[in-house]
Amino acid sequence: MARLDDTETFHNIKFPGHMHTQDSLNYAANFKFQDTDTVIVTYPKSGTTWMQEIITLVLNKGDPALARSQPNWSRAPWLEQYYCPQILQASTGPRIITTHLPYHVLAPALRDSKAKVIYVARNPKDVAVSYYHFHKMANFLPDPGTFSEFLSDFLKGTVHYGSWFDHVKGWTGHAQNFQKFLYIAYEEMWQDLRGSLEKVSRFLQCSLTEEELKSAQKYCSFNSMKDNIMVNYTLIPREIMDHSKGKFMRKGKIGDWKNMFTEEQSDVFDAVYSARMADSSLLMGIL
Repeated sequence: MARLDDTETFHNIKFPGHMHTQDSLNYAANFKFQDTDTVIVTYPKSGTTWMQEIITLVLNKGDPALARSQPNWSRAPWLEQYYCPQILQASTGPRIITTHLPYHVLAPALRDSKAKVIYVARNPKDVAVSYYHFHKMANFLPDPGTFSEFLSDFLKGTVHYGSWFDHVKGWTGHAQNFQKFLYIAYEEMWQDLRGSLEKVSRFLQCSLTEEELKSAQKYCSFNSMKDNIMVNYTLIPREIMDHSKGKFMRKGKIGDWKNMFTEEQSDVFDAVYSARMADSSLLMGIL
């Protein structure tokens, strides 16, 4: 399924047609969750791959065998992408499901479920920079133009997958509606990976021994994931994701936006952030 130049619009949000169809998006919106499901929810470029790896390693007691032998999109498929039903039909045991869908689309399906929801958020300035670079190497996303042009679209919420502000506020603002909901920041994972692993293991009620924790920490470090072909997307054909134009796992650092933003761009971003997040208690450390 190529459809590299196609775009699907669903609930007024644009999705790349390469992996999404109207049928797949409707499938996600009406999905029957199981109480044993663990759902990773993120806006793109916010730590999705990292959390997929963390959960895989926690549930496997630090054993990297699965994480290094099965692609992450097979271990934790994206619910809204067309291949998901086939993966889930073949799965056994508790399922890990990934989604970039906004709260208002997926909430009805999750409303009566006891599925565990883990929401990962990242400083939106770093998200914008990472997302811009991703557009340059992902041939299923439109040409981002200049960074200034892309940043303008990002702030307006007209990029693929919609508004960062709406996504984060939608999920974190309704956390009380879920029986089992964990919020974790990308910055927290970067600054205290061990503590983040412990937090996730407690949430999943899967305790780790000291040795299991050390192993999990080793194999979900950025450098380990960057070299793992089951995670770094080098298995994807070049015509779909061109690694000669950039790396899927580029830097992973926090605060890299400072190397990209002008002072004026930062000031404009801060003003939009203050206005859009005024009714949210979520602080991302950019102001």
